[in-house]
Amino acid sequence: MNIPQITSPRVVIIGGGFGGIALAKKLAKREVQVVMLDKHNYHTFQPLLYQVSTGGLEPDSIAYPIRKIVSRYPNFYFRLANVTNIDPDAKKIETDIGPLKYDYLVLATGSKTNFFGNKEIEINSMIMKTVPDALNLRSLILQNFEKALLTDSLDEQDSLMNFVIVGGGPTGVELAGALAEIKKGILPKDYPDLDTRRAQINIVQSSERVLDGMSEIASQKAEEFLEKMGVNIWKDTLVTGYDGDIVSTNTDLTFRTATLIWAAGVEGDLIDGLKTSECLMPGNRLKVNAYNQVTHYKSIYAIGDIACMASKENPRGHPMVAQVAIQQGTHLGENLLKILAKKNDLKPFVYKDKGTMATIGRNKAVVDLKHWKFQGFFAWFVWMFVHLLSLIGFRNRAIVFVNWVYNYIRFDRAARLIIRPYKKELQIKNIKVKTKEPAKVTTT
Repeated sequence: MNIPQITSPRVVIIGGGFGGIALAKKLAKREVQVVMLDKHNYHTFQPLLYQVSTGGLEPDSIAYPIRKIVSRYPNFYFRLANVTNIDPDAKKIETDIGPLKYDYLVLATGSKTNFFGNKEIEINSMIMKTVPDALNLRSLILQNFEKALLTDSLDEQDSLMNFVIVGGGPTGVELAGALAEIKKGILPKDYPDLDTRRAQINIVQSSERVLDGMSEIASQKAEEFLEKMGVNIWKDTLVTGYDGDIVSTNTDLTFRTATLIWAAGVEGDLIDGLKTSECLMPGNRLKVNAYNQVTHYKSIYAIGDIACMASKENPRGHPMVAQVAIQQGTHLGENLLKILAKKNDLKPFVYKDKGTMATIGRNKAVVDLKHWKFQGFFAWFVWMFVHLLSLIGFRNRAIVFVNWVYNYIRFDRAARLIIRPYKKELQIKNIKVKTKEPAKVTTT
């Protein structure tokens, strides 16, 4: 990897997400060598991926080069690499560009989509975890409408204009709201010779309400907003299969659609090498103590989605959200500096819940703070303000702000471009996936 050998301890961070960047900044300009490895050379602001998928933003407005973030920090090295294995005994990792030794290893690999073992859905559905995923979805949505123009079969047109979103968490709700706004304000102008009124947006949720991780009033208000926008909400319904054409459920309900978007769950993105039988928790997450140290491993830490800091009060660990990763990254950085200075006054991590929010569309959002819950226009304004401040880099903030103002004034989404046509992989037809019992869908 051509990393210089120095006398300072080496901290290797795997993952350039919210947690990894927060940790790197905390260790910056200290007597420690920091090496960050990631499969991409940019940090992605995942909360706005749905706007890339629906043409509201270009991908470069929510992605920021990792090297630019840390360019002014001495003793910091970034390598574009895929980590394949961890050897805790030798304190070494294996990657596709070679091995690397470490003194301290921090896993900030985040999460990946959880299909609960259903291979048919995994192959045929669309996901939205990365920028390439969002661009694929954007292309497919636009391609479907182009194809609908070319057929005189109403059934085929309905399938191409029918969108099924599995999962009614923030991702599913925000995506459904954005699609509903496209249906109302953009499709009639772009496709005047197509009856776009027949386009359908469906949310399929396994639990009894959408946004079940938020307050009941937020959930109720979100449902009201979505229904007024023409979104169909199917609750207490579990999707069991999708062969590329028909969506099957645990009820008599079925959908014919060319686009199934899976936003129904995530799990930790593990790396081979650790004795997972000793430290693996539900959701493919690594069990960590109050200092983010992985169970049974003295020099290995985990932060963010991959880490499960379980307790009696919180047996499932902290929620898999950006704020947890940021706070854990900053906190671990402080503790690592104390460890390197041979100080013993380490502080346990305490999560400060700053609230939860989701936007449903124009002038519509829900916000849950600790002592205050509100919905509507002010909530939408707060959501925009918080997300703008959370973006990395002045340029990204400026571009996103200008795009939002333009979209608001013109009722338009300028980035509806098929830059890279998407072609589905070979579909599995008529396969029944055997599972012990249907897994309850959780939402992201």
